Amino acid sequence: MNKAQFIAYLAPQFGDNKKEAARAVDVVFDAIVRNISKGDDVMINDFGKFKKVDRPARKGRNPFTGETIQIKASKKVRFLPAKALKEIIAGARKLEAAPKPPVKVVAKPVVKAAAKKVVKKAPAKKAAAKKVVKKAPAKKAAAKKVVKKR
Repeated sequence: MNKAQFIAYLAPQFGDNKKEAARAVDVVFDAIVRNISKGDDVMINDFGKFKKVDRPARKGRNPFTGETIQIKASKKVRFLPAKALKEIIAGARKLEAAPKPPVKVVAKPVVKAAAKKVVKKAPAKKAAAKKVVKKAPAKKAAAKKVVKKR
């Protein structure tokens, strides 16, 4: 699973919003990286522990030529899986059901109620406009008759 697939997997938990899921993933990874770079360990219960490890300088061997070389000291990240994760992977413990995404029931009735109110107000305005239009031509017709009699 790559990062894009991970975000797609989490999107239903965020109301099918991939931007929010991507932001959450970025925030979690950023927090882990920042704390490890400081030298702090990051421990997530039932998952594992990320820690920074200093590797000392050592001698190695070039596989092509066979000569010995000096390898510099370095800093690495080590992940130590938690006991619960090891048991789940080994099959000794069953994985719990995945959390279900939240249900979106509240948002839909609010939108429908607002649409009904708009529909009720619109016909009332149209009826008033028709009455005004009917009265105006009647006055013009009366004015024309007066002109014709003279």
